This record gives sequence, C-alpha cells and structure tokens, in this order.
Amino acid sequence: MNSYVTLVSNPDFLTGAVALARSLTMVGAKLPLTVLALDGIDGIERLETLGCRIHIVEPLPVSDAFRERHSRTSQHKLAPFTKGNKPDFHNPLNNFLKLRLWQLEEHDKIVFLDADTLVIKNIDRLFGYPEFVAAPNLYESLADFHRLNSGVFVAKPNRKTFDDMLTRLDQPDVFWPRTDQTFLQTYFPDWHGLPYIYNTLQYIWFNLPQLWNWEQIHLIHYQYEKPWEANHPKREQLAPLIDLWQQVYDHGTLPDDLPAPLVKADV
Repeated sequence: MNSYVTLVSNPDFLTGAVALARSLTMVGAKLPLTVLALDGIDGIERLETLGCRIHIVEPLPVSDAFRERHSRTSQHKLAPFTKGNKPDFHNPLNNFLKLRLWQLEEHDKIVFLDADTLVIKNIDRLFGYPEFVAAPNLYESLADFHRLNSGVFVAKPNRKTFDDMLTRLDQPDVFWPRTDQTFLQTYFPDWHGLPYIYNTLQYIWFNLPQLWNWEQIHLIHYQYEKPWEANHPKREQLAPLIDLWQQVYDHGTLPDDLPAPLVKADV
C-alpha cells in the first residue's frame, strides 16, 4: 500500500492540510492522504470528511537539551531566517515529527508533502521514484541547487531506519540549523534530485520568474509566509499565488486565470 503523507502539528497547519487534501482530489490523485497529527488538535476530524486517514503521533523521545537547542527562540537565534518571515505558529521542534513516517511499515512507499504545499497537476508518478528523492531548495539563485528541500520527498518506511535516525538525530551538542531539512540531507547524502517543478517554492515567483511555467509546475510550496495568514507580509509580491491557494481551499478548483509573473528586465 502506498500513500501521500502530511504533518499537522497545530491548528494553522490543519488549515493548510485542508487545501492540500482538496488539491489532491482536484488533480485526480489515485492514492490517499495520511495525516500525521499531534493529539488534541481541534477540528482534525475535518480532514476525515475529505477522505484523509488520521494517524496520531507523539513527540519524538529526544533529550531536553535537544528540545532547548531546537526551540523557536534558540533556533531563530542560532540560525536566523533572513530571506523571509516564519509565522508565529512556526515551531521548529515539530518539524522533526515527519520522521515518524518511517514507522508506517504498512506502506511500501510514501510521498511526503508539507501541509503548506498545493498540488496543481497530478503527481502520482512520484511513487515510482526510489528513496530518497527530493527537489533542490531553489528559491533565490542557482546556487541553491546543492541543498534539498524537505517539503516534498519520497521515502520507504522501515522501523530500523527510524530507530537509526533517532540515534543520529539526538547527539550531544548537535544542532540542525534547518531542522529536519538539514538532518535529512545529512542522513541521505546521496539524495536523488527531483525536478523543481514537483516542489516549486513560492519565492521563485519573484526571484526567478523566468522559471515559473504554469504548463510544467505540478506543485507550489508556500515556504516562509503562509497563504492563509492574516496581514500577509508579502501580499503585494505573491498575490496571484495567495489567491490561487484560497480558490483551492474554498472551492477545490483552480482560478480561471493564471497570470505569469513579471520577468525582471535585463539591466
């Protein structure tokens, strides 16, 4: 059995997961969406009405020192985000919860999707890729290609892998600057590169507009600011992508008009 999997660690990401679930239905995905969720999130049953399977998970059994190093205050101080804004509900420690998917041994293959992603073309073909496949963290320049982005990846659940990950994760004084993303790139140093069109980061819209091709893009990843945020700090720059997300969230359809980004003129 195969499944898409996402992570809901608080009510805000529940909002994102609703749009993600509707987007998978919209593109005719043949595989279900399994939701890893912390216990006690109000309204999580809403996802069941959208055909999702809910799998309650517990926080990882890591040391107090690990939790302190990766708390929001410590993480943002030791490795500040200088390119964009992380919303107040962002808890870096919860990012590591996605490692729980390696415990889902009833699944042969998993395609993990962050709850702030939106599928706009069918991506079922990703289940044919091996572990570990991820797209580059491309959002500012071609120099980003050497880093993976952990918002979309292909994994093969295995409890031994999970146990080994926990051993590697919580070592004395080890700090993972971009949490699960840094850890996974370290754990899978020979990761396979997935085309960026399967994990198109929203900042490409204004940083690399020449790469934004609606005919090719299969998935939009709303890294940094989230499209459901009130008083969105980059509303002016990202309005078409925010409106697209809202249309899918409200109606489960794409807007009739998909404008192209403004390509910067050569100086």
